[in-house]
Amino acid sequence: MKPKKSLGQNFINDTNLLSKIVDDGKISTNDTILEIGPGKGSLTNEILKKKPKKLIVVEKDKFLSNELKEKFGQRIEVINNDILKCYHNFNFKKPIKVFGNLPYNISTKILTSIIKLENLNKIFSEFIFVFQKEVAERIVAKFNTKQYGRISILSSWKMNKSKIFDISPKSFYPIPKVWSSLVVLKPKNKIEHIKNSKNLEYITNTFFSQRRKMIRKPMKQLFKNYNDVAENLNINLNLRPQNLKISTYIEICKYFEKLT
Repeated sequence: MKPKKSLGQNFINDTNLLSKIVDDGKISTNDTILEIGPGKGSLTNEILKKKPKKLIVVEKDKFLSNELKEKFGQRIEVINNDILKCYHNFNFKKPIKVFGNLPYNISTKILTSIIKLENLNKIFSEFIFVFQKEVAERIVAKFNTKQYGRISILSSWKMNKSKIFDISPKSFYPIPKVWSSLVVLKPKNKIEHIKNSKNLEYITNTFFSQRRKMIRKPMKQLFKNYNDVAENLNINLNLRPQNLKISTYIEICKYFEKLT
């Protein structure tokens, strides 16, 4: 089968790499596993070697879904759907682990959608995801670095995260033009409470759409009395978006929610 560019399909064809990815997930026989975008089932096969209690795969491509059913039979449950339309439907007795070689074109959209779930830590225990390397570096970036941005803040709000290793383009078919990285994300048990995650998303978008500018302009967009807000939150308006800590963005969001 020829991979579909429209679905961002790049299949991992390196068995040793697949084994390393699964090993990093530390699967036990009591685990229920969800795999996003299994494609031809190469990672699926490695996960099954660990004998999890249950393996559910979500595959948007109907042809591949049928191939997976034929290949693995009753050993897996296949859901032929777009993960963005069904990620919020999962409900298990205990949090589950999620694996995924995510399509480059929607990987941040998938992650952002998952982050916005209520009670994330009660649904999922861990995410073992392959991202484009550039995206992975933005996810794990610290403040005061050029990679730091919206996805760094949103993911840090609810998750502990680490980049495990980089992956050569030669490990994929078709061979992409960029490197990839394995990232592990674990939902936090305690997070800073805000009323609506969409507010934090809106605020970070407002700041980082002008990341080279001083933050005076986005603050002015968000607050009529922006000087007073900056003073109350002890924010220097001459800084740039990348200079503000995650905790500062949370405080800005809380202040914003008081006024809306």
